[in-house]
Amino acid sequence: MGGFIAVPGCRAAGRKGNGDDGGDRREELRSLELGGTSVWSVEVARRPVVLRLTPRPDRPPARRCYHVTLLLEGEAVVVHEGGETALRAGDFYCADDSRPREIRTGPLRAVGIDVPQALLPLPQDEADRALGRRAESRDGTDALLVRFLTQLAQDPDGFRTSDGPRLGTVLSGLVAVLFARVARSGHAPPSRPEPGTLTPRIARYVQQNLADPELSPRSIAAAHGISPSYLHRIFQSEQETVAALIRRQRLERARFDLADPAQDTTPVHVIAAHWGFVRATDFARAFRAAYGVTPTEYRRHSRALGGRIAT
Repeated sequence: MGGFIAVPGCRAAGRKGNGDDGGDRREELRSLELGGTSVWSVEVARRPVVLRLTPRPDRPPARRCYHVTLLLEGEAVVVHEGGETALRAGDFYCADDSRPREIRTGPLRAVGIDVPQALLPLPQDEADRALGRRAESRDGTDALLVRFLTQLAQDPDGFRTSDGPRLGTVLSGLVAVLFARVARSGHAPPSRPEPGTLTPRIARYVQQNLADPELSPRSIAAAHGISPSYLHRIFQSEQETVAALIRRQRLERARFDLADPAQDTTPVHVIAAHWGFVRATDFARAFRAAYGVTPTEYRRHSRALGGRIAT
């Protein structure tokens, strides 16, 4: 009953690397037909991938299809006509095949279902109000849908082919309940924040998370519901890039600690790790490039002057 097939209208574009690491990336798309509906799963390993989904020009309006994506692991950003929507593990995303969208992600696992409009037991205008929206999975019917999708994706051969239409009917009903809940939530689809209001928020977020070694442009973008490319665009008018901002502020915090007499017994590499520098050699190199001396030399010089010199 299972098998790997190409998913129509979906094209994966992996970010190319250098050397022999081209085999590190893996995208697997798996689809299971259940009567008129289909359940699919996707797994992306290692490097960033962009999934571009475009409307099929040969599909008549009468064959329009609704989609629900459930993110099981990882994070993603969906770029659509209404802006950008950030997804985390446990989130649903409601869409259809009449509008293009782009999914930008790193490693992830996701499952979903495609339901033809004719098989969705929900008025079209109500279903359309759910499009482009994120919904957190909850208890009740959401939990049923999560378990059902996950089980079908993990064990497609555990069901008889003759059960397909009945299973599809059950899933379509659960999808209709989800769409109805999202449509009646009263919240408009999230739109892309304006750069003028977003830049100060990002600067504060960086300051509050400098000690997190996972802090990066990608994690910052995901936390603010935007794509990494949009994050870089809004910083084009600033004096430094996002990565440079993170590095400069981490170095400043580490320099302050190195000049603190109360931390004389704290090893340099411990201070570096505390401020997000995983490798001591990277910290020493960046510190010397910024201040012209090594961290150890800077600490010794500050002591010779009788105390803290960092400001």
